[in-house]
Amino acid sequence: MKKLALLFAISLLAGCGDTQHAAYLIAGGQHSLTLTRQQTFIGSDWDTELVVARFPECQRRYPLTGVSGDKIKLDVYRSEPLVFILNAGKRWYVTETKTCRFEQFKEAPPAPGDLIGSFQVKNGDLEYKDLEEKKPAAAVPPAPTSAQ
Repeated sequence: MKKLALLFAISLLAGCGDTQHAAYLIAGGQHSLTLTRQQTFIGSDWDTELVVARFPECQRRYPLTGVSGDKIKLDVYRSEPLVFILNAGKRWYVTETKTCRFEQFKEAPPAPGDLIGSFQVKNGDLEYKDLEEKKPAAAVPPAPTSAQ
């Protein structure tokens, strides 16, 4: 009986999966692209979804079939303001945060725009790697010195 109870307790612990999120925040965080991957239990396949949001007006969740595992890399291109082209291997998608729409391309786009970052798994964790150049803060001119 004790062995059965121990096996049951271990199976409950082994049944726990994992959920990971990584986000690209746009326009001060009111617009965002968030990649989410969820594992039902340890060792099971990952289900990957993209959440496209413009708060508080819209938020939509889209499954990314065929984009899973520990080798995820989803490149993010900006083709125009608030319109993004996403690439995962041979799969290409377009999304925009104005109305939170999302669609898969039938063929690779000829010019996806500027590569601005990528969602990827590093050391087992999902993260967003920003590739945009950050503009340095405006330099404050030195205070004038009084000549005496």
